[in-house]
Amino acid sequence: MSSTFPTPQNFADSLEQKKKCIQKLRPIDDVFFEVLVRKMSVCEEILQTILEDPELVVLTVVPQNSIRNLLGRSVRLDCLCRLRNGQLCNVEVQRADDDDHLRRARYHAACVTTSTTDPGKKFRNVPDVIVVYISQHDFLKLGKTTYHIQKTIRETGDIIDDGLSEIFVNAQIDDGTDIAALMRCFQEKEPSNPKFPAIKQEVYEIKHTEGGISTMCEVMEEYAKEYAKEYAKEYAKEYAKEEAIKSAVITCKDCGNTIEKAISIIMNRFGFSYDVAAQKVNQYWNA
Repeated sequence: MSSTFPTPQNFADSLEQKKKCIQKLRPIDDVFFEVLVRKMSVCEEILQTILEDPELVVLTVVPQNSIRNLLGRSVRLDCLCRLRNGQLCNVEVQRADDDDHLRRARYHAACVTTSTTDPGKKFRNVPDVIVVYISQHDFLKLGKTTYHIQKTIRETGDIIDDGLSEIFVNAQIDDGTDIAALMRCFQEKEPSNPKFPAIKQEVYEIKHTEGGISTMCEVMEEYAKEYAKEYAKEYAKEYAKEEAIKSAVITCKDCGNTIEKAISIIMNRFGFSYDVAAQKVNQYWNA
């Protein structure tokens, strides 16, 4: 029998590794959040707290909803909810701090609006959209747990309601509110705060029951596949770019340009600094 044949021990070892990985995950980790918010009661508990409305009711939940944009960039939403009052609520969780969060939230709101509005519908009937954006860091750096961003008239200070609400919540600042307590739960591997029984119970179900672990493993495998695809795409882009640089350097040489002229050309064409351009020219000059 081949040593690569999957024996029961192989399967057990693999499952045990996945279980260990699952135990380390927290609600603020996107792969775990996707499974967690499949439970409608969890979404309600999160939104009732952040929107400060204990009577709020969630009618539908679509985790990891992909919206295709034929004219531009597509988007994959973490969680899209429809509330009983007809409002749509996009809940996003972002641990990284290497992007423009405000523009990201604006783009998501636009995608939700366009994807849920029928052509020909009058603009007064465009659905109201709430973006709840949960981040690991206080990227606004103003020392608050929660930020409500609204449009105002500069000249008068009056607030304008155009149907879009943006609420930014971070897990870095603890101001003693229930929202801050919720954010502490988001950072715990085993949340135990009795204020959030739905989250506590669902985290337990995902981590300690056969069905929860199985679902989590499936989602983790899907994430791994998606990561592999994106890595392959980025690698292909980088390879194509490097080939273009190499071709440009060789062309410069064949056309009788000096090395200094070639460096200048590569700087302008690819946006490199002098040092990087010089490195590329020296690398490919005699290729």
